[in-house]
Amino acid sequence: MTDNPSALITTVELTWIEKRVERWLRFGRPVADTILDRQRRVLSFAPGSVFVFIRWSANAYGTVESHIDIVRTVGSGEDYQTVSCVQPGGEVLLHQSSWPRVQRVLEVIDAVEAQDIDPIEVSPDYWRHVHHRLEARQQPDAYTKARHRAWLRRRALQ
Repeated sequence: MTDNPSALITTVELTWIEKRVERWLRFGRPVADTILDRQRRVLSFAPGSVFVFIRWSANAYGTVESHIDIVRTVGSGEDYQTVSCVQPGGEVLLHQSSWPRVQRVLEVIDAVEAQDIDPIEVSPDYWRHVHHRLEARQQPDAYTKARHRAWLRRRALQ
């Protein structure tokens, strides 16, 4: 990695071709939004940002793929994983494939938001927990306000 400030920016290409290709964010705070054309745009994120990226595509016979990733963007020199349409990549906190699992993650996000907690501020460890529980076909623990307060205090000490 270089000391070039643009190397610190993570970009995500969103696409919306009705009933064929849909790539969108469920949450995230981009620092820039560039419209490429009527169906595509690129969002840019600063290092340390968290977003959820959903990818779905279909053909004449139905759904071909469904994926959801919760990603933390990385800074210069940090290791990262590659994610389709995310450049250069990021720390993947959660990844699920298949529409039923994608829906389950969306339900977990809804439950977090129902407590007036911004999902961007949720502990990365919680998203990893949700990933592992869903992989094991188990119910993830709820993210509570008490757990969130503990995370915010821990983060303040780091």
